[in-house]
Amino acid sequence: MALRELKVCLLGDTGVGKSSIVWRFVEDSFDPNINPTIGASFMTKTVQHQSELHKFLIWDTAGQERFRALAPMYYRGSAAAIIVYDITKEESFQTLKNWVKELRQHGPPNIVVAIAGNKCDLTDAREVSERDAKDYADSIHAIFVETSAKNAININELFLEISQRIPSMDSSGVSAGKGFKLRRQPSETRRSCC
Repeated sequence: MALRELKVCLLGDTGVGKSSIVWRFVEDSFDPNINPTIGASFMTKTVQHQSELHKFLIWDTAGQERFRALAPMYYRGSAAAIIVYDITKEESFQTLKNWVKELRQHGPPNIVVAIAGNKCDLTDAREVSERDAKDYADSIHAIFVETSAKNAININELFLEISQRIPSMDSSGVSAGKGFKLRRQPSETRRSCC
């Protein structure tokens, strides 16, 4: 069975639940007192998708404004980006749109974008309608799902949907979708100095 490593980065405002989503997916646990991420954290999880194993290399980025300049380092070369907003905070949904613009301008051309409206267990405090978020996601051809890391709602489904959007490999190990092979350039002859 072929193993594919898929780099995935999580983007979004501080406090929307990015780390909680990752912890729920990788460890199947929830910590209501999780500390804010500093810079970024890294976790992995391997899941089977059809005849392949997908090893998710998950970069959970910090949401604080002072760490925002580091984000391109994490989403470059990513197969997918999960942009998270908090359904109880309209401002986090507006910030999400800026992340999408940045990804479109500076991210990989074929990156799979997923939008996750987290904290869907807090329906009484909802500020962002599911319909508005879904319409926006559809307009940019992104995956859309509402999640609850606390109650384990749609967390595995989110990563499964990403797996389904990634082009599968053919028997030679080449992506069946648009892709290319990298070839090693012949190295120049080394010259010694002096």
